[in-house]
Amino acid sequence: MRSLVRLVLLAVCGALAFSNGNAQSVAPRFAGYRAGFNRDTLALQVLLDRQHLSCNCVDGVWGARTEIALVTWQTLNGMVPSGIPDAAVLTALGGDTNVLMRYTITTNDWGALGPVPQAWEERAQLKTLAYETLQELLAEKGHTSQRAVERLNPGLAWPNPPVGSEVVLPDCAYVKPAKAGSIRISLSRTEVTVFNPEGQLVALFPCSIAREKSKRPDGEVSVRTVAPNPNYTYDPQLFAPGGSNKTKLVIPPGPNNPVGLAWIGLSLQGYGVHGTPIPEHIGRAESKGCFRLANWNAVKLLAMVEYGTPVMIEE
Repeated sequence: MRSLVRLVLLAVCGALAFSNGNAQSVAPRFAGYRAGFNRDTLALQVLLDRQHLSCNCVDGVWGARTEIALVTWQTLNGMVPSGIPDAAVLTALGGDTNVLMRYTITTNDWGALGPVPQAWEERAQLKTLAYETLQELLAEKGHTSQRAVERLNPGLAWPNPPVGSEVVLPDCAYVKPAKAGSIRISLSRTEVTVFNPEGQLVALFPCSIAREKSKRPDGEVSVRTVAPNPNYTYDPQLFAPGGSNKTKLVIPPGPNNPVGLAWIGLSLQGYGVHGTPIPEHIGRAESKGCFRLANWNAVKLLAMVEYGTPVMIEE
């Protein structure tokens, strides 16, 4: 069975090379890259993610977010901003070797799992809101979607393969981001762009915004608090006004906390930039007013800002 799984993996991943160098690299093709999963698209997304130009989930599927990240990179590097990928683009980004990694599931991974109750009162009783499944944990490790994890690893017992199972993930190796001189949040483009003190764009992150237009602020604000792995105060009047529950609850930290793994509080009371337990939903207008990022992007942004960093919110 293990041999069969490896054969299927090779068929899915094509010639993408692994971080340990055991797989052979070939020239990328991008043939039919708009039609669905494409190995060259996956490589491109990984390489852009390493430069903090995020398409959100690195899943090998072409979409507007990947095109925007590519256009941004082309513009920053003095190229024609065509948004069209080709072999020359991959080469300029560093090539498609070492864009996947093999990871072996451990007992520690299983120990990082826990329940996520539906009831807020039950959530408040826990010490942490952990990952519910290994599939969720691994997706976050690879900056990808849970569907992509399964697509890259067919034949495993998802959502919770046993200890010792070997999985393939995008290798979005951590590269320390530059310090932010300023941040710009675009409501119409649902994205956060970060500029260094010299005014150069150094990061691009897709975001979600408020569902109700009346709760979408604009104008200049600034960073007031930075909190890794934050807790969350549940206010029943925000979720169920007029309901029977009148008690505020402190929801424990963890990847399934409503604000994810990072909180960046703004000078506008009640507003902030934060993570999310559901990165696949980023880009939608569905928040209560804050700006959501995938957890991995929220953690990056947290490392870039400090008290007083200016933030411009604009249409």
